[in-house]
Amino acid sequence: MPHYQAWEEFTRAAEKLYLADPMKVRVVLKYRHCDGNLCIKVTDDVACLLYRTDQAQDVKKIEKFHSQLMRLMVAKESRSAAMETD
Repeated sequence: MPHYQAWEEFTRAAEKLYLADPMKVRVVLKYRHCDGNLCIKVTDDVACLLYRTDQAQDVKKIEKFHSQLMRLMVAKESRSAAMETD
């Protein structure tokens, strides 16, 4: 399971994974209060991408990316065109 240190690398890999097969991708957010860690995992049961942070400024980045993926999952328009415009 690749654990990404750089946010930009993680988002590029997650978008690529989602666009490859949108029907199989799952996104999981996990917060552990005792550690103060927020973890986002994107998987399609073959590849699993993981980004973990304890920085407060990263929470907004994760929230924005997560809402962008959720919009794509429910949109009826072309997914690749919508990802490029955001």
